[in-house]
Amino acid sequence: MTKKLLYIDDDFGLVRLAQKAFDRAGYEVVHASDPEMGLVRLAEGDISGIILDHYLQSYTGLSFLEELNRRGIPTPVVYVTGSSEAKIAIEALKAGAADYVIKTVGDEFWPLLLNSIEQALENAELRAARQLAEQEILAAKERAEILLAEVNHRVANSLALVAALIRLQVSTTEDAAVKNALAETQARISAIAGMHRSLYTSDDVRSVDMNRYLSALVSDIAQTMSKDGQELNIECSLDSIAVSSDRAVSAGMIVTELLTNAIKYAYPDGAAGAIRVKLERIRDSEALLVVEDDGAGYNVDSPAQGTGLGSRIVASMAKSIGDGIRYVPLESGTRAEVHLSLHP
Repeated sequence: MTKKLLYIDDDFGLVRLAQKAFDRAGYEVVHASDPEMGLVRLAEGDISGIILDHYLQSYTGLSFLEELNRRGIPTPVVYVTGSSEAKIAIEALKAGAADYVIKTVGDEFWPLLLNSIEQALENAELRAARQLAEQEILAAKERAEILLAEVNHRVANSLALVAALIRLQVSTTEDAAVKNALAETQARISAIAGMHRSLYTSDDVRSVDMNRYLSALVSDIAQTMSKDGQELNIECSLDSIAVSSDRAVSAGMIVTELLTNAIKYAYPDGAAGAIRVKLERIRDSEALLVVEDDGAGYNVDSPAQGTGLGSRIVASMAKSIGDGIRYVPLESGTRAEVHLSLHP
């Protein structure tokens, strides 16, 4: 299909020459002698590009460029002026012109103008294609995020169902060792389910808000591990830090294991005491994760009181998100620290 160019100039003779020159190149040139007529013709549509003369009766082309910008009309404009002053060309480019051509009386004017308008049209097509591609990418991203949120929702619900079945199994068994093992398993499942729950309720499915995630996780663990209506004194001090989902679940598993151990062993014989869970940003790329208590204390060289699985989980997860776990000596109690690298 022949592309139409709108030539705005009050020199009818020059426009007729333009029509002949551009017709040979496969373009149709339509004429407007002033900006008002140009705007009317643009409103009719099917104009691919504009050739705009600087000197018009009672106007300059700069005022027309300003009007195009005000109306948000993206049609590319090649500015034509008979002046050799660079200032006019610069003002035209600043006002939105795609290019400019100096009007001359020689034969080189028309090839220069044709080349300029073709480049302007090509660039406009590339911009339009890029904008369309960006819109399609954005739409695809939004669809993927909606789908991923739904997947996280279903996974979280399925894991919650598994945790509920394990809780039911705990209530039907009399063996204390079995009860403890099932309660620990339930807490681990809850840690993973909580991460998926945080993802599908988040505006950004690529990251997890650790404040919200760990707060909910600690509450679930306290409910799971409490015995006979026991009130657990668990204090949380958590900065709002966003991390990727894989790092979040590793941190969640660490908190799960350390917190369940503190609940079981820090205060034997029903003694009361506090357990503190902390997450503090210490620099842009690093946070400090702490679980501590004021209880019986923990000797890293002593044999594990249970299966030792929890300690192996903590050691593995701590290395995957930082430089491992460190137990800080205290006069009374246990303090476990993990430096969490916020970026892989």
